[in-house]
Amino acid sequence: MALSWRLLFPLPIAAMPTVALLVFPGVQALDVSGPLDVFAEANRFLLPQQHYHLSVVGSTHAPVVCSNGMQIVPHLHYSAARENYDLLLAAGGPGLPQQERDAVLSDWLAEAAQRAGRHGSICNGAFLLARAGLLNGKRVTTHWNDAAALARDFPEVEVDADRIYLRDGKLVTSAGVTAGIDLSLALLAEDAGQEVALNVAKRLVVFMQRSGGQSQFSPYLTPYAEETSLVGQVQHYVREHLQEKLSVEVLAKVVSSSPRNFARVFARDARMTPAEFVESARVDAARVMLESSAAPLKTVAYRCGFRDASHMRVVFQRRLGISAQQYRDNFSASADTR
Repeated sequence: MALSWRLLFPLPIAAMPTVALLVFPGVQALDVSGPLDVFAEANRFLLPQQHYHLSVVGSTHAPVVCSNGMQIVPHLHYSAARENYDLLLAAGGPGLPQQERDAVLSDWLAEAAQRAGRHGSICNGAFLLARAGLLNGKRVTTHWNDAAALARDFPEVEVDADRIYLRDGKLVTSAGVTAGIDLSLALLAEDAGQEVALNVAKRLVVFMQRSGGQSQFSPYLTPYAEETSLVGQVQHYVREHLQEKLSVEVLAKVVSSSPRNFARVFARDARMTPAEFVESARVDAARVMLESSAAPLKTVAYRCGFRDASHMRVVFQRRLGISAQQYRDNFSASADTR
């Protein structure tokens, strides 16, 4: 009777939903195991006739070697995968953005996706979908490190680099690596309800819904520029004088330019306004301090040029989706300094 509570929840899920995950040589192991574990763990909380049926579909007939050296033996080759899956996902891998398009695989993926109830990608598996023409006119996300390349190579795709996962009709996409777990939990909640998804999240010891977007995981927010360029000179000055007033007038004097011309050239070359850069630089500096020191938030705010700790919290919330304290809790090895 200890487990009988599982059967008390009325579940809207259809009988034996099918989930297929496409893998290839060099695939990221976590892109595969993360989503599969979500649905496999869900079966603990579902009636037997409602269990997920999971398939690993290979791009080759041989065992697939992952990017970490682990081998996966797919259940079947994609040419034999003719089922109308309820969910079809393409995994990603470190070298995927540089791989050549496989025309036969792309044709199969396009056709299989049309037959699937839902289709999508984990991490930069979005490149496989894009090469199959499945992302045209769609809003998607992918690993923050590959978002620019996806947008450049497929200009007809709207790439949102800061989302953990996105849904656009039947299409679902996730951010990098472990974000496949977030996406899978969200899909599980749609299928079987929040109670089942929450219990799976507890079993896997992960957040049911992560705070913030991908920006909090990328190394820095500010762009690189040649040191001798106008933008480079200003970037260097800003980073060395974060505590000072950094208005357009002040920064224009650094490069002996009129404020109007400086603002125009900087925005053109840096692809952001001077004020946006200054704020990004202050956030970058604060992130470093929050990760590496136990300094009080008001000290971090002062040293990085924010008006006060409250102002820093507001900027962090707007730019990263989490507060400065939450960022420290997530990424600092130091003791709690609340």
